[in-house]
Parts: sequence; C-alpha cells; structure tokens
Amino acid sequence: MTADAAGTVEIGGALARLRRATGLPVAFGGLVESGRPQIRISELSGTTTTALRSLAVTSGSGLGGKAVALARPCAVTDYSSSRQISHEYDVPVAAEGIRSVVAVPVVVRRRVRGVLYGALRSARPLGDRTLGAAMAVARDVEQALVVREEARGLLAAARPEPACAERGAGWEQVREAHAALRALAPRIADPELRAELLAACGLLTAPRPAGGTALAPRELDVLSWVAAGATNAAVAGRLGLRPETVKGYLRSAMRKLGAHTRGEAVTAARRAGLLP
Repeated sequence: MTADAAGTVEIGGALARLRRATGLPVAFGGLVESGRPQIRISELSGTTTTALRSLAVTSGSGLGGKAVALARPCAVTDYSSSRQISHEYDVPVAAEGIRSVVAVPVVVRRRVRGVLYGALRSARPLGDRTLGAAMAVARDVEQALVVREEARGLLAAARPEPACAERGAGWEQVREAHAALRALAPRIADPELRAELLAACGLLTAPRPAGGTALAPRELDVLSWVAAGATNAAVAGRLGLRPETVKGYLRSAMRKLGAHTRGEAVTAARRAGLLP
C-alpha cells in the first residue's frame, strides 16, 4: 500500500469517528496532494450529494484552505456569509446544504498532510467541546500516519546490501530494525496493519522448522532487543515495561529455548528462525 493510499484509508476511517465524537451529521476530508498546494476531498460521510467529492481546495482558500495555511483548526458558523474566509467553494458547499463547518488539519512532522471537516446543516456556533473532539480525532490520524511512516522507514533500512556478511554492520542494522518494528506493533490499533507489520518482521528471519520452539510475542520482543545489544533497562524503556518484567520475559524465553545465558538464548532463537 502506498503512503497516499494509506493516508486515504486513515482519513476515511476517521470520518465515522469524527461524527460520533462531535455529533456532527456530516464529515468529509482528504489529503494534501503531493507537490501541489491543495487538498483533494476524497472521503465523504453523511453527505447527501457528491458535490464535495474530488473538490480541490487550494491552500489559503475557503475554510479548509485556511486551516492548511495556518496549520490550525478553523470554524465558521455560517459558511456562505462568513467574512473570515474566501468564497471560491460556495457553490458545492451550498449544494450539499451545510452551513456551520469546522476544518481540522492533520499535521505530521510539522507538515499538513490532510484536513478533516465536520459540518451542520444549520447555522449554529460550534462549541469548544465539538472543536476539541474533532481535534482529538485528527490527532489519532496523525499518530497512525507517524507509525506507518516509521514502519516503512524501518523496513527500508532492514533491507541489507547483497554483499553484507551476516556478522557485518549491515546485518546488525537488520536486527535493530527487526526489534524496532516489533516494538511498534503494539502501538497500532488497526489489527490488519498490525498483522501486516508483524508479517513483515517475519520476512527478516529464517524459515521456522515445523514443530520448532514458539515464544510469546512479548518474549520475542524482549529477545529481539537483547539480540541488538540492549540492556534490560534499555529494553524496558523501548517497550514501555518495568525492568523486572523484562527479566521475567527473558527468563521464560531462556527456559523455552533451553538456554542458560542471554547469549545462548539469542543464538538458539536464531537457529530456530525466530530472530534474524
């Protein structure tokens, strides 16, 4: 899945959440187009027409364009008569019959990546509670996009050069990437994306023999960082666990692998196809 396609999926999934969280009956949104100073509205929820679909909103123009330009939420009580925005898009807005509108930018690494809109079909002020709920949904989208980008970057870094020997620096980078990818997985709420990420982790390890040793996910997470040279305290920090909990997972993994030391456990896990 491309970055743009993944972003569109996140925008689409956020619209139902925005409607539930804010109580607004209409929601729509889209991404900033690559290399162009505009957003393309691609996702609609609760609309009765297609007037807004594929609408290109230029940065600085209309409510959404203002949100993009300022990188902050913007709202109007009556879109068609508001003096706070320009009115290039009055025709499609009127065709959909919406009046009170909020536009919240999705900002990733200080760059606006998209906009979520929520709207009423009547001219009523949108209170702080509504604005706060809309912003919370946008923050969720931002976090999801950050996780996707981190995972994509780690996977790219994990592809070793063909000439790299197993003990070389390139292979150590693969092992660090494997541990980092596994640490990212629990932060992903989307079960399909989480499964996709864990499957990618599996591509970095040798094929597992049938009936081989199995470790619990957290045991493997801990052992992945141990294999990358991390101390128990560092592993705890990476995984958001207590050092005592890390020790417990490590002892359990060692017992399953028949190992007496950390090094033996890592070696046994690699032989079993559990670690790269």
